[in-house]
Amino acid sequence: MLKHYRLSSGGFGVLIAAGVTAFIFFLYSCTSQSRQATPEEIIAEGKVLSEQYCKNCHLYPQPALLDKHTWENGVLPNMARQLGVHTEMGQYYADKQSQLNVPDWQKIIAFYKALAPEKLSVPKAAAVKDWAVFDLVRPVMSSAKEATANTTLVKFDPDSKTLYTADASNNLFKWSGDLRRTLVREMPSPVSAVEFIKNPQGKSTGVFTCIGILPPNDELKGSLEELDLPATRSTTKTFTDSLPRPVQLTHGDFNRDGLTDYVVCGYGNTKGGLFLVQQQADHSFKKKIIRAVPGAIQLQSGDFNNDGWPDVMCLFAQADEGIWMFLNDKKGGFTLRSLLRFPPVYGSNSFQLVDMNKDGLLDIIYTCGDNNDYSPILKPYHGVYIFTNRGNWHFKQSYFYHINGASKAMAADFDGDSDMDIAVMAFFPDFQRSPAEGFTYMEQVPGSNFKAHEVPIDPEGRWLAMDVCDIDNDGDQDIVLGNFSIYPEKLVNQKNFKPNWNSRQPIILLKNKTR
Repeated sequence: MLKHYRLSSGGFGVLIAAGVTAFIFFLYSCTSQSRQATPEEIIAEGKVLSEQYCKNCHLYPQPALLDKHTWENGVLPNMARQLGVHTEMGQYYADKQSQLNVPDWQKIIAFYKALAPEKLSVPKAAAVKDWAVFDLVRPVMSSAKEATANTTLVKFDPDSKTLYTADASNNLFKWSGDLRRTLVREMPSPVSAVEFIKNPQGKSTGVFTCIGILPPNDELKGSLEELDLPATRSTTKTFTDSLPRPVQLTHGDFNRDGLTDYVVCGYGNTKGGLFLVQQQADHSFKKKIIRAVPGAIQLQSGDFNNDGWPDVMCLFAQADEGIWMFLNDKKGGFTLRSLLRFPPVYGSNSFQLVDMNKDGLLDIIYTCGDNNDYSPILKPYHGVYIFTNRGNWHFKQSYFYHINGASKAMAADFDGDSDMDIAVMAFFPDFQRSPAEGFTYMEQVPGSNFKAHEVPIDPEGRWLAMDVCDIDNDGDQDIVLGNFSIYPEKLVNQKNFKPNWNSRQPIILLKNKTR
């Protein structure tokens, strides 16, 4: 994927821009060294230092992953703060708490500036633009003055055949078959995820992660809430609170005591963690930390080592990005195993376990494309990946398709030909040149390859939430997409672009017409 940017064995002999060379010589003219180091020596020292310090926190980021300007003005100043190197009026300085001195930090800057490309080369889309196997169904709008859509959750309950959505205004809705919504109730804070389960009395309930404060923060304002469905109580029941921006959950009897427990992703911001919320004999809940790092974003549970005890797999999307397996130690805890790791500029955001090649082993579908931090540029490695399971949970990349700002992928047999296709949404597409990549249907074709269809729904909204379900009970899989159109001044990275989609309708349905 990045072969055009990889360094040759003679990488230190590359030509260096005049500005970089002047900067390096200026730096070393201020030192007391008896001999000025050559630019090549400075770059070599910067490479060693970057590997020494960057690998402490995450997978090592090669210079080719970003352009020179983004390294110098976006990512590296933030990394300096992580190392205790401060900036003021464009100048770096260190103190007693700094992990390295300013001359060494400047060598790291010189290394990245010298070897990073001037501009990243982003592939052109190879998709066809058509409706594939879908028809568009719009919701019934209650008023011409609908508020700006701010959907945070789309989830279908297969038992009750009911679609639920939630929004950033703390509202929980249910939808009728003709896509009319009814307010269920106001939740404690915006809902980010739900698990539909049966309680001990056999009644349907929803267990919701309420995120607390939606924008990035480290406040412990999130909670885990239970609500009868259909709602019969005036309030929700709080299982646990003081969570750092919980965004997803899974459930299981993790200690095999006959009671349902939960594992919750506390994404946080600079602080966060993966939490076990364990049900006690008196039906109260006790929270304990499984892994105390930020960025936990998505979970899947299962008995991954076939020992009869439920395990968890989790994607972390902050700093040390990657997928880890947490194997149940049968003692109330988990043992950690790293499966895949990604550079910290990837913007990981979703994964799914699916047997894509029908060999009986679960493969990983993964997306990266979060693009609103310190490097908000189009990136050639954003898109959807397939990592094939080679046995014993060892994975090898077998497929990649570039989609700017890809944010979630869900696999299903959409066209009824007995193989798995993939629906991919993108929250940060190339709005100016390729807005239709906001939703792509990946049709699997012979040879384990895919034909990409950019379904032309970009005028309908901007997609933050998605669920795949048979919403009309006709035997095929439909797609519901949730529109999140607030904060465009903060969440659109391309200059001079003004949103031109429908910012009012909260969802749309892509109705499968295969049957």
